Amino acid sequence: MSAHVRTSYAQSEQLFPSKNAAFWYAVLVAALIAAPYVLESYYLSQLVFVLIYAIVGIAMNVLSGQAGQVSIGHAAFMAIGAYTAAVCEKHGLPLPVYLVLAGGFTGLIGYLVGLPALRLHGIYLAIATLAFAFIVEEIVTRWESVTNGNEGLMLGAPSLFGLKLGAQGFYYLCLGVTVVVILAAINILRSPTGRAFLAIRDSETAARSMGIDTARYKTRAFAISAGFTGLAGVLYAHKLSFISPEMFSLSMSIEFVMIIIIGGVLSLRGAVFGAIFMIMVDPILIVVKDKVPQLTLAAMQGIGLSDQLTDAIQAGIVRVAGAPGLKSLIFGLIIILFIIFEPMGLDGRWARVKSYFRQFPLYRPTSARAQRMFLKSERNR
Repeated sequence: MSAHVRTSYAQSEQLFPSKNAAFWYAVLVAALIAAPYVLESYYLSQLVFVLIYAIVGIAMNVLSGQAGQVSIGHAAFMAIGAYTAAVCEKHGLPLPVYLVLAGGFTGLIGYLVGLPALRLHGIYLAIATLAFAFIVEEIVTRWESVTNGNEGLMLGAPSLFGLKLGAQGFYYLCLGVTVVVILAAINILRSPTGRAFLAIRDSETAARSMGIDTARYKTRAFAISAGFTGLAGVLYAHKLSFISPEMFSLSMSIEFVMIIIIGGVLSLRGAVFGAIFMIMVDPILIVVKDKVPQLTLAAMQGIGLSDQLTDAIQAGIVRVAGAPGLKSLIFGLIIILFIIFEPMGLDGRWARVKSYFRQFPLYRPTSARAQRMFLKSERNR
């Protein structure tokens, strides 16, 4: 583990943990820049959703993974950003202006929502954020003069400096915003604010005894997280070209929580891993629905089952694959499995794999336990 343990304050404050990491991040950025030239339109569209969800995952990581505050109402912040963009576009404001306005306004709302966090903790704070989400959903439904109620609002194609952005241009816009958000989050985590977040997360009483103004930093965490989510809301609205209240439901908030549970709550990388996982579930399910019945039919015929039994089995598989709520069931099982077997998420598993090959053949199970403690105590980027 010595290869990645930081041994000095200067190392801790570096933008990247090592030169090797900086190189691979540069390779990743280069691959993302080249993606529109090698991917089909469908996969490019899915990659846009990954970038948008990655922004929300980073926002959730800052709030829950670093500052230790709970929220199951982030769909409301997404809605505020999306509706701010729609209203501003309707009044002729340019994209850069309302992108900043949406982030700032949503951050302000997040600050106000964070005020109850000064007295609420755990499940009570989660319920408060859930109540806020229901309030926002009700407002955007009832305030028809601005939001058009359940009819929703249409958005035109985004334009930047007078140029209409096609699919490729919008992808680069999302990539640019995602990179800016990641760099902002990294700098926040390696600043005194990031250290204060960790102190509050691990022990609020101990943080207060060290002179940390917990009230200020908890509301700041909510503001930062909400602001990032508002930016994602702008991109989400333009990606779909239409928004309505039911799009920002409790299920969306649960998906955002799943991003950091599956990806890893303690690192920004985990937020990206979780976003990739969440977006790729739907395409995988579509492939499974299409291919499994065919493969099952071939297998049944191969082992010599009767046509009647084969048809019955195939019909049962088709019914299960098309059953409503299958996606929710799969997500629930995935969350349970991750909480039981890999509470550090995909990023924790990735760190363990790297540690195994780095220490091979001297790797021991105790190394994984020590690494888990290290990951929890560090401001992981």
